[in-house]
Amino acid sequence: MNKAQDDSTHFGFKTVAKEQKANMVAGVFHSVAGKYDLMNDVMSFGIHRLWKRYTIDCSGVRPGQKVLDLAGGTGDLAAKFARIVGPTGEVVLADINDSMLRVGRDKLRDMGIVGNVSYVQADAEKLPFEDNTFDLITIAFGLRNVTDKDAALRSMLRVLKPGGRLLVLEFSKPEAEMLSKAYDLYSFHIMPRMGEFIAKDKDSYQYLAESIRMHPDQETLKGMMTEAGFENVEYHNLTGGIVALHRGFKF
Repeated sequence: MNKAQDDSTHFGFKTVAKEQKANMVAGVFHSVAGKYDLMNDVMSFGIHRLWKRYTIDCSGVRPGQKVLDLAGGTGDLAAKFARIVGPTGEVVLADINDSMLRVGRDKLRDMGIVGNVSYVQADAEKLPFEDNTFDLITIAFGLRNVTDKDAALRSMLRVLKPGGRLLVLEFSKPEAEMLSKAYDLYSFHIMPRMGEFIAKDKDSYQYLAESIRMHPDQETLKGMMTEAGFENVEYHNLTGGIVALHRGFKF
């Protein structure tokens, strides 16, 4: 690999300099933050709620534990974890994008969730927490937007306690060819138009569709987690592999 390749990465289907990607992704999420929850419901026909519920069911989280909801956006997972860990536990809702973080903070406060949730603007590649801090880390639909995924996975491992687990919920590769073709049709022809009609932002949803295709498939991500130092890594396909939940432990 030459130096130009070392210094470049993908932004959707485009090749950009690595130092540019974070700002470009930030621009996307600044744009979509206000309509993010609405668009999630519309684009997934509400199924994202079932995917997140399955993630919570697989978390094993208990009262009194400490949870990091990374790239937590508008706080869907953080809200549920806050109720599970209770007043003796703590949930940190972290996101690199301050617009998304503000939406999440306002939503949780409107729900009456205060006291055991804190909000941190953080880069997944360089998490600002001490070693062995969290019992559980979740990252839902955020890893594909990270420039250096390997660095992010190592950073997550560092701040996870021994015995703790990481859950990665992310769009992935559909198992059946017919489903894959239908999903491509939906992603590239319908989703951007929905973004244009509802959120007045076609380009951001075009990027989000492209970013899904550029994300590592199930087996590749499993290998990346293992390489980063996670053990007993496994994944479960949801909705035919449109989404996968990866789980790994730190021992």
